Order: sequence, then structure tokens, then C-alpha cells
Amino acid sequence: MRLRRVAAAVAALGLAVSLSACAGGAGGTDLTKLRIGIKFDQPGLGLKQGDTYTGLDVDVATYIAGKLGTPANAITWTQAPSAQRETLIDTGQVDLVVATYSITDARKEKVSFAGPYFIAGQDLLVRAGDSSITGPDSLAGKKLCSVTGSTSAQKIKDKVPGVNLQEFATYSECVSALAAGTIDALTTDDTILAGFASQDQYKGKLKVVGAPFTQENYGVGLKKGNTDLCNKVTQAIKDMIADGSWQKAVDKNLGPANYKAPAGNPPTPAACS
Repeated sequence: MRLRRVAAAVAALGLAVSLSACAGGAGGTDLTKLRIGIKFDQPGLGLKQGDTYTGLDVDVATYIAGKLGTPANAITWTQAPSAQRETLIDTGQVDLVVATYSITDARKEKVSFAGPYFIAGQDLLVRAGDSSITGPDSLAGKKLCSVTGSTSAQKIKDKVPGVNLQEFATYSECVSALAAGTIDALTTDDTILAGFASQDQYKGKLKVVGAPFTQENYGVGLKKGNTDLCNKVTQAIKDMIADGSWQKAVDKNLGPANYKAPAGNPPTPAACS
């Protein structure tokens, strides 16, 4: 009897070890539960309200997680501010980052990317009735808002030296000033602008100009060199585009602002390297 109990215990231990190894998935990542970094303050993209998370990035991340075997209720959402994204990945605090994360050569030195899953561009947000601003070339003498220290602010200063640039701490402050009429336009990625314009308090009051003047390829950031996981995420993005879920997510999150995805969308994800 005692031998049978010992044998049963050994068999159970072996099964547990086997299951644990399977759960380890690609590069040691436990694909039955994932920690995913998103923005918490970008309506239409990544927004935290109480215990609820909404936005295009959230929907993309949730779809990818499902394809990897992680149900939505097993995802741990982590705030991923722009300046901290590489650190969160490198230190293992998150498995994936889906946070308007533009793929650049400099960032690819530190992390791997799957994607792009969306192509955005820097654009302008104006009041719905304003037809005088049609793009960067019509900004001379206008009061334009962006966030202090942002690349968007620097790019617009380089492109339109005569613009009257007001730099605020957050984009939400810029949006409030735009709605109040104290500034004439706001500039950052068109997806972020569309998200703000689709908020209930701004519907019908603000509009995206629709003349993007940069290209931003949003990718899913992950641990440098984890090609196996990268390939799985890339396939999930392709599946999301192919089965119509991608378009539904774009329409749901950015459509209320009459946002039209720029040329190149839906994108073709690049091969992992």
C-alpha cells in the first residue's frame, strides 16, 4: 500500500513538472497568463477607468493573448509610459507592450517587435467648424498645442518655424484648451487625436484634420531575441486582420471621431528577426 502511494506521488510530480514545462511556452513565457503593458491615459487606445480597460491597443492585446492561450481575465495590465517601455520589457516586468509603440531602429537595438499592427501618423486636431487649418502649412500665426518635450512638438517647430507653440504637461490639457477656444489646434499621432475627439464631451465639437505628415508603425514590444514568441504574436496579428476583428476594433475605438485609417492599413506585419 505504501509503495503504491509513493508511486502515485512520483507520477503526480512528474505530471506537474511536465505541465509546468508546457506552460513555460516561448522563451520561458507562461502563455496561460500574460503581463501586458498599455497606456492608461489615452482614450480610444489605452484607457483605464476603475477596473475597466478600453481602446484599440487593449483590443489588439486581448486578441493576441487569446491566440496565445491566455483568456482576457488572466491578463495583468501594467501601465507603460513611453519612457519606461524598454525598461519594463528588459527587466521582465511585462511580457508584451502594446502601447502606441512605434517601431524604430533605435528601439530595435533594445527590444524585439512583432508587427506593425497599425500605421499612424502625426496630424492635427481642430474645432469641428474650423476650415482654416488644413495641415502644417496653414499653421503660421496659429496657436498650436503639444506636450512639453514630445517629439511631436519638436517636429512641428522644425517644420513650421512661425507657429505659436504652447507646450502643456498633458494632451488632455491641450484638448480642454482647444475645446475652450484658447488654442487653435493640437498635434500628436492621429490615433491619439481621434481617441480624444471620440469622447462623449467632444463628439461633434472636434475633428482630426486628416493630413498626416509622418509615419508611425505601431508594434508589439517583447524581450529582445525571443523569436519564438515574436512569431506567435505576428501570426496572431495576421489572424486578427484576416478574420475581420482588426477592422471591428478600429471602427469601435476610433470610428466615433470619423477617423479614417491612413494609407497602408491594415498593415502587413514584418518577419521577426
